[in-house]
Amino acid sequence: MPELPEVEALAGFLTERLTGRAIGRVLPVAVSVLKTYDPPLTALEGRTVSGVRRHGKFLDIATEGGPHLVFHLARAGWLQWKEKLPDTPPRPGKGPLALRVALAEPDADTGFDLTEAGTKKSLAVYVVADPADVPGVARLGPDPLDPAFTLEAFTALLSGERRQIKGVLRDQSVIAGIGNAYSDEVLHVARMSPFKLAASLTEEDIARLYEAIGSTLGEAIERSRGIDVGKLKAEKKSGLRVHGRTGEPCPVCGDTVREVSFSDSSLQYCPTCQTGGKPLADRRLSRLLK
Repeated sequence: MPELPEVEALAGFLTERLTGRAIGRVLPVAVSVLKTYDPPLTALEGRTVSGVRRHGKFLDIATEGGPHLVFHLARAGWLQWKEKLPDTPPRPGKGPLALRVALAEPDADTGFDLTEAGTKKSLAVYVVADPADVPGVARLGPDPLDPAFTLEAFTALLSGERRQIKGVLRDQSVIAGIGNAYSDEVLHVARMSPFKLAASLTEEDIARLYEAIGSTLGEAIERSRGIDVGKLKAEKKSGLRVHGRTGEPCPVCGDTVREVSFSDSSLQYCPTCQTGGKPLADRRLSRLLK
């Protein structure tokens, strides 16, 4: 799933290519991805793009005097920029194409596709007067890139939080933009067990975790800056130290990276760096094995 660094890179990529240019056509291919009906998709057509922003893991294309096109790529969605769109209009079917946006003349051959691989379809597209009209955007917590996201603010967010820290980091209503992959990476950098209870964190733990959030996301954003959208996924994977690397040596200590599987996801961690050398039991409500 694209997370904050990749979505930030996509926002920058689209800002350079869309701002000041008009939208010509918006063609829905998989109607199920469209989560709103008023304003209609056609309300975007003829409007000039005034900017592109990121809200957590949502992308927001704003138009002058008109609505916003907001979308969430979910687990298997992606954006494909096309300098030359196909001549034939897209047809609904079983392929990955979900939505096509073509620019207006004289750039009518240029635009982008939103695609989604796999059978579980979660990509979501909204046309709204205000991004806050999107429920997922409205419930977002503070953004880690916001200057207001200070150590004091982070400490306040964790106050009274009784969940495991892995789940807290992934909760978009607590912190916007961190998902499964970067929560694993942050916890590895912070040398912290994913199952550690947030309520048990000391001031030193919180400070270390805060620093790990900033450094992990900052480094990932720098790696993604200027990368072509077609290469962003590979760039993300190449920069991960533990997530998705089960069975490989930890780049810090050399111990074997281990995994805990859940019904719809998994996490990876290093026992030596994060759990005092003890493996975590592979079940949802696990504690450290004794």
